[in-house]
Amino acid sequence: MGLAKSKTTRSPTERPRHLRLIGVGAGPANLSLAAMLHGDPELPNLFFDRNPHFTWHDDQLITGSTLQVSIFKDLVTLADPTNRFSFLSYLHEQGRIYHFLNAQFTHVPRAEFRNYLAWAAENNENIAYSEAVERVEFDGVFRVTTTSREVTADNIAVGVGTEPWVPEFARAHLGATAFHVSEYLPRSEKLQGKRVAVVGGGQSGAEAFLDLISRPKPERPEWVAWVSRRRGYFPLDDSTFTNDFYTPDYSDYFCRLPEDKRAEVNSAHVLTSDGIGESTLRAIYQELYRLQFIEGEAHRFGLMPNRTVTAVDRVADGWELSLRHGDEADQTQCVPVHTVVWATGFRPASRRFLEPLLDHVETQDGELRLDEDFAAVWDGPPDRNIFMQNAALGQRGLPDINLSLNAWRAGRITDRLRGRRRPEAAASFIEWSAKDGWGTP
Repeated sequence: MGLAKSKTTRSPTERPRHLRLIGVGAGPANLSLAAMLHGDPELPNLFFDRNPHFTWHDDQLITGSTLQVSIFKDLVTLADPTNRFSFLSYLHEQGRIYHFLNAQFTHVPRAEFRNYLAWAAENNENIAYSEAVERVEFDGVFRVTTTSREVTADNIAVGVGTEPWVPEFARAHLGATAFHVSEYLPRSEKLQGKRVAVVGGGQSGAEAFLDLISRPKPERPEWVAWVSRRRGYFPLDDSTFTNDFYTPDYSDYFCRLPEDKRAEVNSAHVLTSDGIGESTLRAIYQELYRLQFIEGEAHRFGLMPNRTVTAVDRVADGWELSLRHGDEADQTQCVPVHTVVWATGFRPASRRFLEPLLDHVETQDGELRLDEDFAAVWDGPPDRNIFMQNAALGQRGLPDINLSLNAWRAGRITDRLRGRRRPEAAASFIEWSAKDGWGTP
């Protein structure tokens, strides 16, 4: 893959034990906030991450995979375009800015974006790796206990992201031949001559399926199935007006909707976030054409949409998947394979360290209830905040778990800490609400 190697564990320089903000987690969301706060002497901060170095889906960065959002949706540009941690600054500092322009990428290689994120993390001395937060308490200040120390802060920002998810019936079987797609690269090296099932109809499943059927003949699996609950293999909706769902204006409108309506909207718009890139779909179709009509190997693959995996059972040389058809209720299939790749998505990571605070925080449909600046609504002092990132899918919609509004959300949090509000972007062309009457003659 040619990924730039992340630096090993480092110790941050000595700093006061009391800070304005402590961040829990240093993935893209909190990394954006750390970049916004960097160099501000009025806002001393420190971000803890349990990993020994920066990592971002490293084991599923399949060759050819690309970012599904614009390069402008980096850590800082849409909120602070002069910030030194922009993607453009990264290209310039690495001496590759002209090469990047000349390459004329339609979409940024995902491995390059990962290297950009690692660069931003490694050049920010306010990030401490190999240090997991175990407990957060409050007694007028937030007391944060890590695996190495205790520090205090006026505010905390939680950005621990997500963790791999597979159906409950499959969890006991995970291992070398049944694994989540987040472990794909090291576990998929020796699949030549094997029967493989990829379960999941989103981008990750599509990329794994494409990689397997595109391998050179001596390295190719005997047969690859692609199983999806969706009725087909649907493209990401990345059109102009659809992208207005991923703007600050729409995010603020969405959070004012009734709770049941927000859930309905998230379900209706899922393909704006979790569809498959059209270039990936085209590449898959072309590869299937090549296999069946040019190489004459029609039995190398099986496309199985509209099917739910209901069970997975161990058999002598692998696994047997039980599939239920979505329309033909009386039809079930048993698919024997040697290996299962679960491309079944991610769920919010554990936030057990917040347990001492939970009795003081309002909740809403399983989430901490957040205000307009992504601070939890609680009974503590108004100048002590628990900011939550990537934790408000039900309140803020699909963009909350997407890269698109990272910089804007971090900007709102930063403005709250600084006691000011920077100018917002111009309102959408679309009148989202009938209450405002913005475009009424």
